[in-house]
Amino acid sequence: MKGPPMRDQFGRRIDYLRISVTDKCNLRCTYCMPVEGLAWIDRDEFLTYEEIASVVRQMAGQGLRRVRITGGEPLVRRDLPDLVRLLAGIAGIEDIALSTNAVLLPQFGRELRDAGVTRLNVSLDTLRRERFRQVARRPERFFDETLRGLEVAERLGFAPLKINTVLLRGLNDDEIRDFARITRERPWHVRFIELMPTGDNLHLSERFLSADVVLQKLQRIGDLRPTEGPVGNGPATYFRFDGAPGTVGVITPLSHNYCDRCNRMRLTADGRLRTCLFGTHEVDLKGPLRATGDVLPAVRSALEGKPERHFLQLGTARGSGGLRALSQVGG
Repeated sequence: MKGPPMRDQFGRRIDYLRISVTDKCNLRCTYCMPVEGLAWIDRDEFLTYEEIASVVRQMAGQGLRRVRITGGEPLVRRDLPDLVRLLAGIAGIEDIALSTNAVLLPQFGRELRDAGVTRLNVSLDTLRRERFRQVARRPERFFDETLRGLEVAERLGFAPLKINTVLLRGLNDDEIRDFARITRERPWHVRFIELMPTGDNLHLSERFLSADVVLQKLQRIGDLRPTEGPVGNGPATYFRFDGAPGTVGVITPLSHNYCDRCNRMRLTADGRLRTCLFGTHEVDLKGPLRATGDVLPAVRSALEGKPERHFLQLGTARGSGGLRALSQVGG
């Protein structure tokens, strides 16, 4: 049954759900997950694909229109195209996107595209093969697979194709020019993302690089003009070099938060509806889903408790909502 659009206590319309399907990943990016991994969620605690589809179906009746599948790395969960097909069949869902490191895209790209994924965000923090081991803490062959995955994605027609790059001073900030050059040559959209502090990446605080500094560096490369950017649901601010087929964006959770226009909630792999990436407020959906099948009262409770903003602060995890690592909720 179709109801009124979902709105939180501050009147923001919520029409976007990020769905984490696993907390596991085949990389160990230095800002995202400790090298030894985490205490993994037990498999029987994961929502099944049918349960995820049930949540989305009920929320679609209340105005949910867009979903993004995340992890960890979502492609490490078996049979992910089956979930995409379920979501694609839900009335009201207009857009299905995927966040990935692209390592497994050569294997699964075609099936995902056929199942209904149209847009990709690909995490790539270096263009230098010899640096990949330092950033992602995995062998260079994974870098080769990532580049192959990007080639496959472009060939299969995923669009827009966005590249997410977390910049860290003294680690990969000397590649800003190289990443920006991509947007002049290909219809890709590179987004530079500020470091987001969590419990296990505080040692990187001294490497924080604000988007303001990034934009200053970009202006030295060429004439950069504000633009609307590609279709999407994210918080990036976009710019374009004259004549470039792609865009450059910045995502600024620390230097300039964008909470006033937040339109999203997050469903964790074990069935919690998290109302702010860096907030402590979350509501259990798995319990009512498995008890009665009805999650809408819990969703309404979540909307009523969604905070006005986050309180991230560089150098401390106090504002991170208790997160040890971004991989726990898919960023």
